[in-house]
Amino acid sequence: MRDDRHDDDRDEPDIGTSAPTDQALVLNRHWTPVSTTPVRRALVLLCRSTASAICPASYEVYDLDAWIARSLDTGPALERERVLRTPRFAIEKPEVILLLGYAGVPRREVSFSRRNLYRRDGYACQYCGRRRPLDELSIDHVMPRSRGGKTTWENCVLACVRCNTKKANKTLRESGFQLLRAPGKPTWSPLLESIPRAHPPSWRKFLDRSEHLAG
Repeated sequence: MRDDRHDDDRDEPDIGTSAPTDQALVLNRHWTPVSTTPVRRALVLLCRSTASAICPASYEVYDLDAWIARSLDTGPALERERVLRTPRFAIEKPEVILLLGYAGVPRREVSFSRRNLYRRDGYACQYCGRRRPLDELSIDHVMPRSRGGKTTWENCVLACVRCNTKKANKTLRESGFQLLRAPGKPTWSPLLESIPRAHPPSWRKFLDRSEHLAG
């Protein structure tokens, strides 16, 4: 039987014209982190009953009505930035939500991209070890493409302009260069690509679980 309580509110929360920029961590129904989403979107999912809010400290699960009731109790004690004010009430911003029907998991491998290659190599030349500004680093094919080298994690490294120019179209043996370490696929969780650097400490326990499962 259809529940008409707060039916006028459930299509989408009335939270004003400016959407919050805060992010919520999204778990699938098996409690595995799968993505992040703006708090505004998280509240929409609660309104549509496709997600529940999680209290990271106690792991308690709340539907929208229960989360609003909890917010009425905890709201006055929360810091201002932890609360989202609507024309009708103040609601605590959920830091973690649980999708009720989605069981998918993030992809298992980190995508090959310039950004991830820079991150893997620590923004440093893999021949001389010097850290350089981005405009002084480039991607070098260990085995040159003209010699059959592929664009893969195992054949691409960061090189400073000086080292890249000296190595040119030569193999390691021909150039006399040595790599600081053998290149390979990154071992971090692909989910970390979407995690903002400034994120709530409460996410850590869920992200640690994700990294453990990925490993």
